[in-house]
Amino acid sequence: MTTTQIYPEKQPASHAARGNNLFLYVCVFISGMTTLATEMLASRLLGSVFGTSNLVWANVIGLMLLYLTIGYTVGGRWADRSPHRQTFYHILVWGAFLNALIPLASRPVLTAAAQAVVGAQAALALGSFVSVLVLFAIPITLLGTVSPFAIRLAVRDVDSAGKTSGRIYAISTLGSLIGTFLPVLLLIPELGTFRTFLLFSTLLYVTGFTGLWQTRPVSALKTLWMPVIVAILSLVVLNGPLRPPLANAEILYEGESAYNYIQVQEDSNGNRYLYLNEGQGIHSQWHPERVAYGRTWDFFLVGPYFNEPVHSPDEVKSLLLVGLAAGTIARQYIEVYGDIPIDGIEIDPEIIEVGARFFDMNEQHMPSLTAYAQDGRYILNQLDRQYSVVGIDAYRPPYIPAHLTTVEFFTEVRDHLTADGVVIINVGRTTTDRRLVDAMTATLLQVFPSVHAMDVPYSFNTILVATMLPTRDDNLIENLAFLPDDAHPMLRDVLGLGVTSLVPTNPSDVIFTDDRAPIETLVDSLVLNFLLSGGAEQLQGNN
Repeated sequence: MTTTQIYPEKQPASHAARGNNLFLYVCVFISGMTTLATEMLASRLLGSVFGTSNLVWANVIGLMLLYLTIGYTVGGRWADRSPHRQTFYHILVWGAFLNALIPLASRPVLTAAAQAVVGAQAALALGSFVSVLVLFAIPITLLGTVSPFAIRLAVRDVDSAGKTSGRIYAISTLGSLIGTFLPVLLLIPELGTFRTFLLFSTLLYVTGFTGLWQTRPVSALKTLWMPVIVAILSLVVLNGPLRPPLANAEILYEGESAYNYIQVQEDSNGNRYLYLNEGQGIHSQWHPERVAYGRTWDFFLVGPYFNEPVHSPDEVKSLLLVGLAAGTIARQYIEVYGDIPIDGIEIDPEIIEVGARFFDMNEQHMPSLTAYAQDGRYILNQLDRQYSVVGIDAYRPPYIPAHLTTVEFFTEVRDHLTADGVVIINVGRTTTDRRLVDAMTATLLQVFPSVHAMDVPYSFNTILVATMLPTRDDNLIENLAFLPDDAHPMLRDVLGLGVTSLVPTNPSDVIFTDDRAPIETLVDSLVLNFLLSGGAEQLQGNN
């Protein structure tokens, strides 16, 4: 006579048992969805201060996997020692509560970190980064225990163990799939990171509470203090902006999109500034009475004048901007060259809306501008117009999207330029490390015959200009001398600044291609060397 191993909760496969397992599957689904949603939210939580580089993503994903690994191990042993649904539902409730505390506990840490990043206090910023990641340890570990615990509860005999465990992991993975897309595509743009955290935590809590109520109503009632605590802390902690305004400035707008944490500030002189994510670098500036700001954007007006003299303002017929932001460069071009056709590509539609609302980037003030909310390289290849100038400023300091740095990309740009067209690129550097500038120069020289460089004063930016025709630095000096008397005063000033900012180019052996473009590795090394050499003090001096 053969026997079948009986598990502690073995019972006839009645309708009640199948119903219990059905709710168990619901719990696994909600848990899987919450786990991946938390991982996506972690990157947004940290990205608002520390950016969204591969280094940030690697830390988030790596530590989440570590926490889940511990959870799987602990969950299996825990289930063997206490194979009861009440224990399982308590795990869900506590996981939900601790998950809800993550944004509440991290808010003051991130606020301090944002001030540290702006103030170039590297040690404090790094400490904050580590502190926030540590906050995820217990809740994610608890969520990691759910699947092995659910398998222990659902399996009733050895013969069905494989089928049951496969079903549970499939349901958990399906929940994870939804938890990956739902926050990014819908919830974060509508609710923001912090409230999306609370929404998923609430859903998980309600699921665990429902299970407890079915098994031990008294135990369920004893957990009602959790949402009360979360509600009180939310009212206290979530008031006010994540990143306080700079001195003598006020916040006009703060919000989150599918891509960025966005903030608009206005200072006491009427200047408006667009800040994204970690707030290092101003992405757009606006003033009601002037368009010249003495910043990096002004140098984009200089590019065409590296052509052979005499190159007049009338020869600038059109502009394409990859990285429109809130339209500062486009507004300057319209001011200097008139209502020439301008196509602007900005991946974040929310930034385009902010530009229209706060920076006059709308049909009333900039009728010749067409804005495209899409990836720059994708739209570039959809456009059939040729341009006098292609400006590329689609970078999140200090990182550059790799697919906008390659020989193949610049070949596509060249195909959209007129016979005397130019491409202008903003590239980061430090006072002692120009490796990124040199690599970009080398890459551009694979496609264009000449490349010129201007170091923007009082900044860590170099403007590279590549020309369709063979050109010389001296062309800029001569075109300034031949500039017509009726040329816009801003153009004359900027050309003069460009002449004094010229620096020699020094192409390196590094050439970026679609197959290999180690941008972030290079920039990580650049930033690390900068900080280790006392660069934080330099950065603070430039703020």
